[in-house]
Amino acid sequence: MREAMFYERLEGGDVRCNLCNHSCRIHPGRRGICGVRENIDGTLYSLVYGRIVAEHVDPVEKKPLFHFQPGSRSYSIATVGCNFRCRHCQNADISQMPVDRGMIIGSERAPEDIVAEALEAGVQSISYTYTEPTIFFEFALDTAVKAKEFGLKNNFVSNGYMTEEAAREISPYLDAINIDLKGDDEFYRKICSARVEPVKRNIELFPKLGVWTEVTTLVIPGYNDSDKQLREIAEFLAGVSVDIPWHVSAFHPTYRLRDAPPTSAATIRRAIGIGRDAGIRYIYAGNIPGEGENTHCHNCGELLVERFAYRVTLNSIVDGRCPRCGTQIPGVW
Repeated sequence: MREAMFYERLEGGDVRCNLCNHSCRIHPGRRGICGVRENIDGTLYSLVYGRIVAEHVDPVEKKPLFHFQPGSRSYSIATVGCNFRCRHCQNADISQMPVDRGMIIGSERAPEDIVAEALEAGVQSISYTYTEPTIFFEFALDTAVKAKEFGLKNNFVSNGYMTEEAAREISPYLDAINIDLKGDDEFYRKICSARVEPVKRNIELFPKLGVWTEVTTLVIPGYNDSDKQLREIAEFLAGVSVDIPWHVSAFHPTYRLRDAPPTSAATIRRAIGIGRDAGIRYIYAGNIPGEGENTHCHNCGELLVERFAYRVTLNSIVDGRCPRCGTQIPGVW
């Protein structure tokens, strides 16, 4: 265990966790919504510090990050737990384990171990992913600080529900973040047991903090696939910046959301069209290999990065610019 960051002590031995926007008030002997932060005698502890349940080397495109070191590999880690209850979670076996099974498992690792293994693997970055990295914030922060010392970059794949205080704490060590923008507030309340506004605030905040930001929307038939819902998301993103890449991904039935069919390619194409109408310059199709994966210059249309199923087959960007017209391409190249 490790004493948690971002909490305050209240009367009667309770604590208020200020790590994410649930702001859980936790009684002694109880845990927050995430299932991995426990009030023990008036002190809040992280129960997952260094307890790694998943370690893999992934292409950075799998995060997905398409405008961040394309073609590079990222050492990817997670602990159990999540502060959302998404009915469609593809990693529910580990994200919901503390709640569904009452278990916290994982191999003991120190930040130095993760960095050493990343360096040995020859990757360019460490990604905090698979489950929500905010819930293992203390370990992620310590690892990110150490990674920077060795020239590695750090990426979050996040639901974007951390507090502004937490976002500002991690931002000096964070190079990129992909945030899920899942739908409207009704979708968040019904499907995720959360709210949309904190997520939107963080999508606005992280670019201001100098963190490269991309956004993913998993399009679920009958839940968040109407023109109105997709247009609201696209117009919000365009209002933040037309240069934020938007990944619109196809859903496959899983976990507790099996009543919806898989998302069709036609629906993804419709979402891409809505995004283009809103003015977003870079929109990508997810979970449909061979379609909507390439990066083209927003000025002249030149093919810049060609991809197939997370594999980069061409990258013609030179010093961050289009080789044909010289336009600066937003991203970290």
